[in-house]
Formats: sequence, structure tokens, C-alpha cells
Amino acid sequence: MSRARVLWQRLPAPVIDLALVVAAAVDVRLNNWEPTRLGLALAAVGCTALAFRRRFPLGVFLLTLPVALMQDVAVAVLAALFTLAERSRNRRLLAVCVALAAVASSTPWPLAEVDRTMTVVFFVYGLATAAAPVLFGQLLQAQRDLAKRLAEIEEAREHERTLHAQAVLARERAQLAREMHDVVSHQVSLIAVRAGALQVGTKDADAKEAARTIRSLSVTTLDELRTMVTLLRASGGDATELTPQPTLADLRKLVESSGTHVQLTGELPPTVSTPTQRALYRTVQEALTNVRKHAPGATAGVELWQDGDDIGVTVTNTPPTRPSLSLPGSRQGLVGLRERADVLHGTLDAGPTTEGGYRVRLRIPLSAD
Repeated sequence: MSRARVLWQRLPAPVIDLALVVAAAVDVRLNNWEPTRLGLALAAVGCTALAFRRRFPLGVFLLTLPVALMQDVAVAVLAALFTLAERSRNRRLLAVCVALAAVASSTPWPLAEVDRTMTVVFFVYGLATAAAPVLFGQLLQAQRDLAKRLAEIEEAREHERTLHAQAVLARERAQLAREMHDVVSHQVSLIAVRAGALQVGTKDADAKEAARTIRSLSVTTLDELRTMVTLLRASGGDATELTPQPTLADLRKLVESSGTHVQLTGELPPTVSTPTQRALYRTVQEALTNVRKHAPGATAGVELWQDGDDIGVTVTNTPPTRPSLSLPGSRQGLVGLRERADVLHGTLDAGPTTEGGYRVRLRIPLSAD
């Protein structure tokens, strides 16, 4: 881009319009050999109208035609034509305006003095002269459209690059989540189970305490691993923030937002450990999800209970009242809940009821860490 063009674009629009009005007035003054009141009035109107050419390009062009008809001027008509061509996409209108400008500039005034041959010559010359600003205006319009299109293409490419980078990152995180779930979590679960068996089977007090510590640390580590897997699988969404893990205090909110008519009953002692609270919460969450997916219209009951040294939760739903949709499932929900229950030395029972509903029952020793 040339320096002159840069300076021109930096000039305020009112300054440019004022300079154009002055240039048109000077053009009229230099070419007005026989001034009349009507001619001066039309010239004043045409030149002044150039100040409004940006808002009313067609109207301003029509106001400059009488000036070109009565006097041999060029600035007013050509400036109005250029502005109209720069803003209009109607090619037929522009062709008509070029013809009108050529007619106005080639028609002798007064009309009594007509030389047909010279009139035709002047008309052809007027067509060429009027076509120049129109072509230049259309060129600038096409240049603006091209620049806008290139900017849109570049923005689309940048957006595509961003999406590609996010997709690659999401795949890498999903792969890492699978490795952690399939390998690390499984091995930590085995450590916890073996430590629990050693704690129960050994008679040595030191070995029992060591086994209890190993099992407790394994349970905590497994719970954190599952949290990390969840966060990795949720990469790219709004759920990637590190939020506190749910406990029994969040159970009522879960029930209310489940989308199913659920009745929550019972309560548990405040001494329930954090891993146990999470196991209870996840069991209720999975059970209510299955009710919503596979038993449309059914009602459910969530019962928290304590039976001696054991605590647990029972989720029971009635038969569905309408056919369920065929929804895909991983069939891993109950498997994961059983693994969590095994780590905590608990049990998970799930199966249909005699009434046609379904029941999920989790039992965990109160002493589980």
C-alpha cells in the first residue's frame, strides 16, 4: 500500500467531503463562461450535495446532472458516479447512470443549438469519461470484498487449526485415561484387595496394621485415580475444572435433579469415611441414571440404612410406564460399582424385583476406610 493511499485513508471523511465540494465549486467557476441565476443555483445545489454523497449516492448523482447539462463541468458528476459505483452492486443501475451522465455532458445548452454529428461525438466521449469512475469504484468494491473474504478464510483456517489442536489433545488425554483406567486402576485395586485379605488373615499385630495402612492408601489412591480419569475424559468441555468430589451432603441435590420422581429416606451416621460416601453417592447416581434410561415413567426410592456394623443404600424403581428407547450403554457401570464395593470390603447386589422393577443394593462395613 502506497504512502499517499495510507495518508488518504487516515483523513477524516468530513475533510474529504469538504475538499470535494470546494474542488467541484472551483470546476464550476472555471468553466462557467456565461453565468445565469438558474445555472448558478443548480451548480450550488449540485456541489453542496456532494457533502451527502456517502449517505445518498443515487440522489446526489441525480442532483449533479443539471450542472453537467448546463455547463462543461466534470468534478461533480464524476465524483457522484464514483461514490455510487463504490457502494452499489446493481450493474444495470450503474449502466443507466453512465448513459445519463454521457447524455447530460454531450447535450448542448440551450437545446436549440443542436449539431447531431458533434453531439454523437461528445456522447461517445462522455460515455468513456463516465465509465472510468464507475470502473474504478467497482474495482475498489471488489478489492474490499476480496480483503474481507481473505480475512474470513484466514479466520476459518485459524479456527480449524485450533479445533484440530484441541482434537489431538482430547485424543491424547482419552488414551491416557484408558491406560490409567485399564492398567493402573486395576493394579491398585488388586493391591487393596490383597492388603484387605492380609489384614483379615494375619494374626500378627504389626502385619495387620501394615496391611490396613496399605489398603487405606490404596483405596485413597484408587479414588484419586478415578477422579483423574474422569477429568481427562472430560477434556475440552466445561467440566475440566477441579471440583470437589461428591459426598452424602450432595445426595439430595442429585435426587432432585435426576429427572425422575424419587423419594429419599433414611440417614447415616456422620462418621462415614469419605471413600464410603463417594461409593454410596456413585451407586445412587448410576442407579438413577439407569432408571431414567431403561424405565421411563417409573418412580424410584432411595433408602439409606444401617444394619449393625454395616451401612448401605438401596435404590428400587417401579416398572416402566412406557416403552424405553434403545440407548447404547457401556455395561460397565455396575461392574465399576462392584469393584468399588470390593475395595471397601462391601457387596453390591443388583437384579429385577418380583413386581417388575429393579433393585440395586450396596452394603459396606462401617469400619471401611
